[in-house]
Amino acid sequence: MTTLIGKIKVTQVKSVIGTIQAHRACVRGLGLRRIGQTVMVEDTPSNRGMINAVRYLLKSEAI
Repeated sequence: MTTLIGKIKVTQVKSVIGTIQAHRACVRGLGLRRIGQTVMVEDTPSNRGMINAVRYLLKSEAI
């Protein structure tokens, strides 16, 4: 049995300089390193939580 997990396209649009350490860790946990970089992450509750925590630094869209 396979489960279908969607994807979320996440792009970093602001710098992490000046943010708290936990927010920097969320951005790195999503696989982002620099402004303008885009990654595809699985649509899981943990990834959604990280995206929600740093939504002011990111742009995201469901695929």
